[in-house]
Amino acid sequence: MKSPIWHPFTQMKSSPHPLKVKSGKGIWLELEDGRKIMDLVSSWWVNIHGHSQPDIAKAIYDQALKLEHVIFAGFTHDSAEELAHRLLPYLPDSLERIFFSDNGSTAVEVALKMAYQYWINNGDKRKTSFIAFEGSYHGDTLGAMSAGSRSIFSNCFDELMFEVNYVPYPGTFIGDDEVEQKEEASLNAIDGLLTADPSKYAALIIEPLVQGAGGMNMCRPEFLKKLSKLIREHEILLIYDEVMTGFGRTGDWFASVLSDTTPDLMCMSKGITGGFLPLSVTACSENIYQAFYSDDPMKTLYHGHSYTANPLGCAAAVASLTLLENNPEMFKGMSRHHFQFAEELLKLEDVEKVRICGTIIAFDIMTDQESGYLNRASETIKKLALSKNMLLRPLGNTLYLMPPYCIAKEELHSAYEGILEILEQIQ
Repeated sequence: MKSPIWHPFTQMKSSPHPLKVKSGKGIWLELEDGRKIMDLVSSWWVNIHGHSQPDIAKAIYDQALKLEHVIFAGFTHDSAEELAHRLLPYLPDSLERIFFSDNGSTAVEVALKMAYQYWINNGDKRKTSFIAFEGSYHGDTLGAMSAGSRSIFSNCFDELMFEVNYVPYPGTFIGDDEVEQKEEASLNAIDGLLTADPSKYAALIIEPLVQGAGGMNMCRPEFLKKLSKLIREHEILLIYDEVMTGFGRTGDWFASVLSDTTPDLMCMSKGITGGFLPLSVTACSENIYQAFYSDDPMKTLYHGHSYTANPLGCAAAVASLTLLENNPEMFKGMSRHHFQFAEELLKLEDVEKVRICGTIIAFDIMTDQESGYLNRASETIKKLALSKNMLLRPLGNTLYLMPPYCIAKEELHSAYEGILEILEQIQ
């Protein structure tokens, strides 16, 4: 029977028939045909504790027996209150207010709208543009897409999107001897924009430490420190899109923590519920919150979603936070294994730009095609990986690992061996 389903990021005419998943446990997915495959990308980077984690499942069950949902305008509930209070201590000190939404893209939309309206509420209607980075990706809704770098994801919608100025992202890797020059060039480009028109920009947005969908490009904590200082000097707002980098991915709770920097707004989603339910948070400083705290109704942030602060999602997020608190070594220790694997990768002629940030390792495969998302190496690798019972989803010729934190040492090293075999097969 023909399926009525239209799958995401998929050319339905030419793509293989989707694999049907029967169940999941830990890092393993069981397919309908009985095969078991390792989920080495945490199912689009969300399942940080693995599949069917029992503590989170129980928290959702217990919450469902009390309150499954309630409108969040004019009402509140224990799950949302507990999550907000539990989350704040792990954020930079200046972030004191929590706004809930549904997913990473909407968390970014909220941040962009807060930043834009902040200046209007303070009487400055000139700051109507944003600065972002080449290679960035912030989501697929129009505002988030506008903030992202123009790519095959967004080219069709160019005329619908608002103006953004892009600057180079100082992506680096093991053995990069030009990183300081790249960082200086990026900072100079930002300084040039802000000096040329100091009244134009509302905020700068960045995926701190790791650009995800743009190719797992990584920058140094030192760059974020220099960037933060520069932004403060020019008195515009700084937005961190930590949708992917949050909740342990970088080897610490957040990229902001690892880099000891403080944004004005911070977007979180993906791993927030351990992969169980859609939920996101936009955190902001008290200064931004106070710009909306007014007797004037026109200074209200008129933004919301039907499932804002859904109690089930909040309960899942609280349970996930508890797991992270009780087992920080799960995400803080994985990079040691990645660096050992990197020694093997660096010996290969067709591998370049090996880079590691916390639980993420990525590298580029040299091919005779143009590098990027449409490089056909991706399809070849996905097929070979499945034949070895591994779920990998390369970004073109960029291959990366982003496994659930519950992966055992033996399972992780088995994945490394499988990748080395794949690289040998495609040479």
